Amino acid sequence: MQNKIFYNIRKAQILNDPKIFKKLNQNIWEFRTKYESLQYRILAFWDKESNKVTLVCATHGFVKKTDKVSPKEIEKAEQIRVNYFVKKKKRK
Repeated sequence: MQNKIFYNIRKAQILNDPKIFKKLNQNIWEFRTKYESLQYRILAFWDKESNKVTLVCATHGFVKKTDKVSPKEIEKAEQIRVNYFVKKKKRK
């Protein structure tokens, strides 16, 4: 399962496939991997504040049996994103 998740992440770097990497809202994206009838999801956001590098930050992962991501999981990812940028701003 881990190998397939890493394979899909590498694949998403070179191929725009919404079955693997899909935008959920303005800020949050999901990596999807189906393995043995389960959907493994990793939610993420972009840190584009640098002119040289764009960083994709994973917030958390979970296992689903259905296709739809719950609003609760998206909200959790949004809160992690907000906290990330607040802490990053304090370090400057």
